[in-house]
Amino acid sequence: MAIQPQTAVLIGILLLALVTVESGGYFMTRVVRRKVPANALQVSFFRAGHAHAGVLLVLSVAILSVIDFAQLEGFWSFAARTLVPIAAILMPAGFFLSVLGRDPEKPNRLILLLWVGAASLTAGLIVAGVGLLTAGLAS
Repeated sequence: MAIQPQTAVLIGILLLALVTVESGGYFMTRVVRRKVPANALQVSFFRAGHAHAGVLLVLSVAILSVIDFAQLEGFWSFAARTLVPIAAILMPAGFFLSVLGRDPEKPNRLILLLWVGAASLTAGLIVAGVGLLTAGLAS
């Protein structure tokens, strides 16, 4: 089975998005060398945001590389293809945006993005996993 055109486009977008994670690595080197002012909470959240961005983008590419085999349709196809990439945006955004400002003591309300992203990740993994299992067992 050949890769679907929409799958190839989304993988291309995700690979280009990894360049932003790469440049975020430069920001992280500045944070840990104290070239950018950040308290301990910010440093830990920036690290977590950076790590989640990279891992979730790569996970998204891995899922998209095989999801066409599941032959999902409609909503289920959309969910399997997009929920993990959505999590790759929301979770890091929650980490970064919730600790912006001068010396925050705790995350702000934007931490909600982290939890919405976690729900998106969980749903995407379940739909893609069940879809692939079903397709594999049916063949």
